[in-house]
Amino acid sequence: MANPLKKVIESDRGTLRRLEKTAKQVESYADEMAALSDDELKAKTPYFREQLAAGKTLDDILPEAFAVVREAARRVLGLYPFPVQIMGSEVLHGGNIAEMRTGEGKTLTATMVVYLNALPAKGVHVVTVNEYLSRRDGEEMGELYKWLGLTVGINTADMTPEEKRAAYNADITYSTNSEIGFDYLRDNMVTRKEDRVQRPLNFALVDETDSILIDEARTPLIISGAPAQESTQLYMRADRFVKTLTEGEDYKVDHETKSVLLSAEGIRKAEKYFNLPNLYAEGNSALTHHIDQSLRANYTMFNNKDYVVRDGEVVLVDAFSGRIQEGRRFSDGLHQALEAKEKVEIQEDNRAMASITYQNLFRQYSKLAGMTGTAKTEAEEFREIYNMEVVTIPTNKPIKRVDEPDLLYPSLEAKFDAVIALVKKLHAKQQPILIGTVAVETSELISRKLDEAGIPHNVLNAKNHAREAEIIANAGQKGAVTIATNMAGRGTDIKLGPGVADLGGLAVIGTERHESRRIDNQLRGRAGRQGDAGYSQFFLSLQDDLMIRFGGERIKALMDSMNLQDEDAVIRNRWITHSVESAQKRVEGNNYDSRKNVLQYDDVMSQQRAAFYGNRNQVIDEEESLENVIMPMVNRTIDRVVDFHTVGREDEWDLNGLVDFARSALVPEDSIAVPDLRHKDRDALKDYLKARAREMYQEKRSLLENDQQLLQFTRVVILRVVDSHWTDHMENMNQLRDSIQLRGYGQLNPLIEYQNEGYRLFNDMISEIEYDATRLFMKSEIRQNLR
Repeated sequence: MANPLKKVIESDRGTLRRLEKTAKQVESYADEMAALSDDELKAKTPYFREQLAAGKTLDDILPEAFAVVREAARRVLGLYPFPVQIMGSEVLHGGNIAEMRTGEGKTLTATMVVYLNALPAKGVHVVTVNEYLSRRDGEEMGELYKWLGLTVGINTADMTPEEKRAAYNADITYSTNSEIGFDYLRDNMVTRKEDRVQRPLNFALVDETDSILIDEARTPLIISGAPAQESTQLYMRADRFVKTLTEGEDYKVDHETKSVLLSAEGIRKAEKYFNLPNLYAEGNSALTHHIDQSLRANYTMFNNKDYVVRDGEVVLVDAFSGRIQEGRRFSDGLHQALEAKEKVEIQEDNRAMASITYQNLFRQYSKLAGMTGTAKTEAEEFREIYNMEVVTIPTNKPIKRVDEPDLLYPSLEAKFDAVIALVKKLHAKQQPILIGTVAVETSELISRKLDEAGIPHNVLNAKNHAREAEIIANAGQKGAVTIATNMAGRGTDIKLGPGVADLGGLAVIGTERHESRRIDNQLRGRAGRQGDAGYSQFFLSLQDDLMIRFGGERIKALMDSMNLQDEDAVIRNRWITHSVESAQKRVEGNNYDSRKNVLQYDDVMSQQRAAFYGNRNQVIDEEESLENVIMPMVNRTIDRVVDFHTVGREDEWDLNGLVDFARSALVPEDSIAVPDLRHKDRDALKDYLKARAREMYQEKRSLLENDQQLLQFTRVVILRVVDSHWTDHMENMNQLRDSIQLRGYGQLNPLIEYQNEGYRLFNDMISEIEYDATRLFMKSEIRQNLR
């Protein structure tokens, strides 16, 4: 029988052999490029563009173009890409993910593929996790691209639309994922095409791909508008109620999925507290929703871990990067529930006007590629969702870092004592130390313990992120001790100071395993870059979150069987590491399922969004006349209304209803009466009303000075109606998604029910848009003296 693992290994080897072959082709141009003058090297950009115009493909010019960038990088940046970096850039050009270890120079690897794909002048977006990295890479690498004759733009949140448009019109644009997403949504809300800032989405190179396309993919981007009218009192009452409950007796927390459910006793207490005969009766859905969100806020979300309270506001902390998420709020009342819990001012919940998930945003690019130090653990998800393969690029030099097996302690106290003991031992010989924590509160606890031990140190967490670059820059110097949440794991290199390599390099100490193996691998990867010496050790306890959620009982039973009751007892065994990794795989599986679930539901919205935005853009882009848009709307509305009022025998038809419709939506009130409609069959009624509508259209045209005025008038009418209905539709779809899960109890598939109901709601919305646009267009009074 064939060995499936052998097949995977062989296919990886085959891929690497192909990459090496092309890399040798690129290297073969090295002497030729080195012999060129600066002007001759710069002239290669217009030469390549001529070649593409003459019919050559990017693949045809790849070896020479990559060689040009290598030589230009040597002259402009003082850096020369290694063969493994050429291989990484080839993977990116193929629309795949290059997994490259920390310190292997991903930023330089990107230059070759970015230059090549920018040559057709359709735009290349280099996407980073934060604005600091966008500015840094855009300015540093921008020197190289500008030297080669390309234009570079950096897109940030504080820019005006004009500045954004200029940034997007550049050959290469650096931006964060969220800013690209919000610009995309805003572009689909404009009323004039000149107000759009983006061009069609061509090629995106996503740095730290796993962070953006996996970790961030659980929360959709939402643009909010007018606040929903909702009383803040209900949030406070729900919060006061859930604080009276007892875990186990009144509610159960599922630690695996982080969900909370009221027990029968909890439901009875709720009915008594709110004076209701039946908590789940019709009409109580708002209250039950508030109670559910309050339970989540109080019993699955924690201050200084999931969020921090700063200046009287609840501010979110990204679980994967440890960074503050400025301007982000949980939707659906969860943020208000947190504000009630923390007794800060409750801000109004806004209505969503536009929304998209990162998966559906990035799948709109013609080509998508990514690079990261840690993607192999999520290879299946990248393949299934984005159609991208993960290729692991070999390191330039062998890895010398020593990764010790995990140490497991019975309690948190014993674990932290052991961490401090190791820090003292390493600090005594001046070896630099990076202590990684999962939560803000853990970093503060260790900081206090180090203060007590008299060890000077820096703390980098969501409360102190302003000094990030400075702290990281010094973290590899002799005697440096740095405590950091996961934010030290992304986009920054810790360079070793003089003499540090002889001490064993940077020592990385993990105080807890993260629920994602990638985050642990990133922390480890801070040490041992480019063949440097390094050391890593993770400390765990049975009271860690991950242990409580998965597998803690099994390991506790093992410790009991080995008579390890002592507080300071420690298990040092590879089996512990394997157990933890299998627990992490289960969490990753759960997270993947949850992201896939979000995506499956958003795919329904995605089809609707594509149809809606497509039609909306047609209205905005039209330059001559919208008659071919508004009149079919009017005609379809007439067809629907006539069909509705002419059911059954002819003598049962509701002609009064038809007259009411015509008077309110089509023609002047005194210009139509029931006798005008008598003795006409259904088709004749439709033809008569459509002819009257056509007369009204011509009358509108005659009142305006020219066709451009009619175009502007029609555009304003249609956009006002469609935008109002789209906002309502999004709210309806959100409510449908929340309620549809209950149909699972009736042996129905909630997703299929959502698709069917969503399709019906969408069609209803289109009918309502067409009716309202008809009424507004036909009945609006046009006055020339008003602009």
